[in-house]
Amino acid sequence: MTLALLLLSSLSVAAAPQSNEDGVEGARFREAIALDGEIFHVQGLALQGRRVWITSVDRFTRRGYLHLFNRATGRVVRRVELTDGARYHPGGISVDGHSLWVPVAELRAHSSAVLVEVDTETMRVRRRIPVADHLGCVAAHGRWLVAGNWNSRLLYVIDRDAPTRMRVIPNPSATRYQDIKFANGQLVAGGPRTWWSGTVDWLDWPAMTVRRSIAAGGYTAEGMAIEGRNLFFAPEDGPARLYRSRLENGAAV
Repeated sequence: MTLALLLLSSLSVAAAPQSNEDGVEGARFREAIALDGEIFHVQGLALQGRRVWITSVDRFTRRGYLHLFNRATGRVVRRVELTDGARYHPGGISVDGHSLWVPVAELRAHSSAVLVEVDTETMRVRRRIPVADHLGCVAAHGRWLVAGNWNSRLLYVIDRDAPTRMRVIPNPSATRYQDIKFANGQLVAGGPRTWWSGTVDWLDWPAMTVRRSIAAGGYTAEGMAIEGRNLFFAPEDGPARLYRSRLENGAAV
């Protein structure tokens, strides 16, 4: 997160994409679902069956939240606070089995974060992994966690079974990833590249090299998720909407 991104996000309600004309390259806009519940500045998005998970931060009260919505109705089911002292900024999130991983960080570069594992059934915290840097997004798969720091200039590869062992590599893309996911053996990462446009990248795992990149307009300002050929975005501050675009034949999956 940067001041430029804070400004971009503050404009997101008025400037959010309305159709595929604003666009996701190689994809067709399908729908926008209103999320009915109090949300602040959206940070992360994850899907789990009929559940929609959203993280948001209230910068004025310095508190961070995890929200659960019913995917069919868009109605809020529950909200829990994730504030941890000076760490109140939850970022891009990832579901792995019955665990939801959330980075909760100080809102400044070169600071500190805790990777929080939340039980998706009870919404209780299972464990916390401290990291001596701001972390703004995390992807989870098996024993591995991949997290991006401020602007995702560095990517942390963490063994959750031995979290003190971590590999730190430069981001191979100019895109400032806000939300990253494991999908079909690859990392799918979305974020802004300029003030007004962003990309979704597919990275080979574990090589961490970019295989494919598509332009995604303003959709990638914050939350992103993927299911098969469907890309989902939550680019707006509350009141928020969940946008779905479907990758066309031949597009990256």
